[in-house]
Amino acid sequence: MEQTVQRERKIRIIPATKPVSTSGRASGSKQRVAAYCRVSTGSEEQLTSYTAQKAYFTQKIGENPDWEMAGIFADKGITGTSMKKRTEFKRMIAACKRGRIDLILTKSLSRFARNTVDSLEMVRMLRANGIGVIFEKENINTLTESSEFLITLFSGFAQAESESISKNVIWGIQKSREAGNVPFQYKKLLGYRRGPDGQPEIIPEEAETVKRIFRRYLDGCSLGQIKAELEKDKVPTSCGVQSWTYQVIHNILVNEKYIGDTLLQKTYTTDCISKTVKKNQGERPMVYVENNHPPIIPKEIFYQVREEMARRASKRKVMQKTGKTEQGKYSAKYALSELLVCGECGTPYKRCTWARNGKKRIVWRCVSRLEFGTKFCHNSPTLDEDKLHRAILEAINGLDQTGQEITE
Repeated sequence: MEQTVQRERKIRIIPATKPVSTSGRASGSKQRVAAYCRVSTGSEEQLTSYTAQKAYFTQKIGENPDWEMAGIFADKGITGTSMKKRTEFKRMIAACKRGRIDLILTKSLSRFARNTVDSLEMVRMLRANGIGVIFEKENINTLTESSEFLITLFSGFAQAESESISKNVIWGIQKSREAGNVPFQYKKLLGYRRGPDGQPEIIPEEAETVKRIFRRYLDGCSLGQIKAELEKDKVPTSCGVQSWTYQVIHNILVNEKYIGDTLLQKTYTTDCISKTVKKNQGERPMVYVENNHPPIIPKEIFYQVREEMARRASKRKVMQKTGKTEQGKYSAKYALSELLVCGECGTPYKRCTWARNGKKRIVWRCVSRLEFGTKFCHNSPTLDEDKLHRAILEAINGLDQTGQEITE
């Protein structure tokens, strides 16, 4: 048998030959250093700070022989609680992911982000790629071991400060509205402009467009028909374009500003971090200011439009065995739509096209008769559209000939 040879186990340590770089890049070559600047408002003081930050970092990076400029990224008039609109910040992060930046300089944590979650997420992502961030005010380098605790602490302070400021601003706005101070967005409001005294005044040409929209709606026109008429006549919107949408027309019809009143706090922002805007359905107090400015539309016309909207919205087709069937959703396609009702069962009439022996005949028929035959409605007549039109025309001419007395 062979004897087992015992071998002596040896451990040898190989010493490091290069120092660890705190910037995440090996020593021996210049670091590509970028700077991030941000101011949250467009005030003169903030813009001065914005310019000073850019000049300071440009000089600092240029004076260091171990650094080379990788860019100055600066967001102006942008909040730090969200990443959504910070285009320069996102461009800087994209450059980091492409390996074009080794180190980022910034004034303070609040300039980098006022959202604790965003701060930690970005710092961790950059550190995983060997990229450090130096916050000068707090004296933090994110590549050091204790940096995450300090970032969490200082970011929490910055977020709490933003939340406190947000609450103070909301309180101020609420008190201002309770005092009857009404903000006007003239660029989006057809018919009004800021007058010499700072108060709203009516623009006569645009006011005629507003009156036309209300009038045509009460005439029975649908939003689509009003849209087509306005575009055909090349009537401009409040933005000066000649392309209308259903939503714009609807918003005009329900806007209480056209009767001289204003409802405040229609929407609210949930919090200063997500900045989600929701429709106020009783979650926040609302303020209604009457007779705030000159009206374009009489109140009786405005409320007639509201009633007509409710009537049209309530029309839903009901297939029941009662014999009385609603017409369905509102239609303004034909001149007699919504105007003819069966005298026997009270069901609306519907326009139909009958074809027989290659000939077409346009008639109006009780919807109940069309769906159920004579089960519920027995004697409703079928009316030829041509005869109906002639009868209506004769009635209008006859009324015109009787003079003003009967009209009154």
